[in-house]
Amino acid sequence: MMHIETMMIGDTVVQLSGAGSPLVFVHGFTTTAEFWREQVEAFSSRYRVIRINLPGHGVSPRPDGRSYTIPAFANDILAVYRALEIDEAILVGLSMGGTVVQSFTLSHPERVRALVLVGATPHGLGEDVNVDNVLMAIDDLGVVQASQNVIDRSFGSSASRELVEFARQEVAQTPAFVAREAIASLNASDSRANLRDIGVPTLVVVGNEDIITPPGESVILAEGIPEGRLEVIADAGHFPMLEQPQAFNHVLESFLGDCDPRSFRSSGAGLSRQAV
Repeated sequence: MMHIETMMIGDTVVQLSGAGSPLVFVHGFTTTAEFWREQVEAFSSRYRVIRINLPGHGVSPRPDGRSYTIPAFANDILAVYRALEIDEAILVGLSMGGTVVQSFTLSHPERVRALVLVGATPHGLGEDVNVDNVLMAIDDLGVVQASQNVIDRSFGSSASRELVEFARQEVAQTPAFVAREAIASLNASDSRANLRDIGVPTLVVVGNEDIITPPGESVILAEGIPEGRLEVIADAGHFPMLEQPQAFNHVLESFLGDCDPRSFRSSGAGLSRQAV
């Protein structure tokens, strides 16, 4: 069985496995690091897989005295880099996590070797996660039911009942005050004018049945980023890495190979080994 190390860095629970060049995964709004579970074994044989569980989500703490915004989450990623002594990594962001890693890349370009944006947008989301609709649903239904209603519409038509139920249980862990602040910040974020400044190879991945972040938004990302490329995963909704893991992992593996992971840099002893 693969060894997974869990550690706390600030308000962030981080799960680590494997050895090699650092590959950092960041989840989305009200989801958790477990949404990357299908990538752990597939990539830990060649990479140091680092799954960040953002503060306020899943098993991570949710202290009252901090922010749950895109800039704050980007600072949490920086804290992980520093604690693990990572100089450079590939960042993979899902949905809101895609917005977070765009922000991080624009602020710290020297720390990003390449970027992967999954079900992400440069600005705005589908009606199911429109800020007004989300806040109204939280008020009317409570945060758990509101989050689970979004999950019910997030998967493609071929997703199993068990997979949907897994996701429903994961999102139920995010409290209302975290969800409110995060969705407001996500709604306000807009990278459209800065996409040309993302100067690293970028893979944009979207499910062809995604109604949370419609594929047209992924087209805008891929066309706006100078080294952007688009991959559409068939028979998948908002979570292609869970719904079609073999197809997703194949696309990601091909992209990583093109990025030449041997050139990664990390001063941390546990992360300095080169990919083989």
